[in-house]
Amino acid sequence: MKSIEETIKKLAGRFPGVPFSASWFRDNCRVHVPATIIAEVLSYLKHDCGFDFLADLTAVDYADYPDSRDRFAVIYCLTATETGDRFVVKVFVNDPDPVLPSAVPLWNGANWLEREVFDMFGIRFAGHPDLRRILMPDEFTAFPLRKDYPLRGRGERHNFPVLTRDEG
Repeated sequence: MKSIEETIKKLAGRFPGVPFSASWFRDNCRVHVPATIIAEVLSYLKHDCGFDFLADLTAVDYADYPDSRDRFAVIYCLTATETGDRFVVKVFVNDPDPVLPSAVPLWNGANWLEREVFDMFGIRFAGHPDLRRILMPDEFTAFPLRKDYPLRGRGERHNFPVLTRDEG
């Protein structure tokens, strides 16, 4: 815990005037970072604070949340393998053009994770080496994990070719 608190102080010192807000949940620290400096913050956390492993990258759609001012949150779960510390970085983006810089230059493991977030939520990652669908067919035009996507779909599954066991 002490090293996480030191990391938050380091962030505040490295990025003066940036309104970081931190919260704790079950021994994990979450820091909200403005989208304009997310690349610099992630680079600093990796190179200067020892968070050398990107454990997960995911997103949340906050549409229809009563107190939410932003549509999407992208969440980076970082781990310092030397100390075992975990650190969660949360950044918000909005429609009509939700874009963040890619984390692939920092962690190659972000490649498929960013593709999944793009495929399910429509959040683009500028500078990604191969940002294309990974779960849904290429012909699919919607983003199924957005809150405005119908639970039963829009009937688009019936338009896709049926693959048989012999073809797969």
